[in-house]
Amino acid sequence: MYDLLKTILLVYLVLVNAAGLLFMFVDKQKAQRGQWRIPEATLMLTAAIGGSVGSLLGMYLFRHKTRHSKFTVGIPLILVLQVALAIWLW
Repeated sequence: MYDLLKTILLVYLVLVNAAGLLFMFVDKQKAQRGQWRIPEATLMLTAAIGGSVGSLLGMYLFRHKTRHSKFTVGIPLILVLQVALAIWLW
């Protein structure tokens, strides 16, 4: 049972981090084209529910939202809190 839970958690984290990376890419593309954008709340929520690594990677890989302190401080802070929670739960 424990192995199944670990596998489910791992799959979840891979998917939510892939979504965070993809959302940053798509939002950057839309910004460059002047199109409808992904709401900032959605980008932050994706990071908060476990996608902070993918979101942070997407920020710097695509140079997106790197001038906004809400993101340059907020997403790394979310990541630190998530790592601290993981250590505490371990």
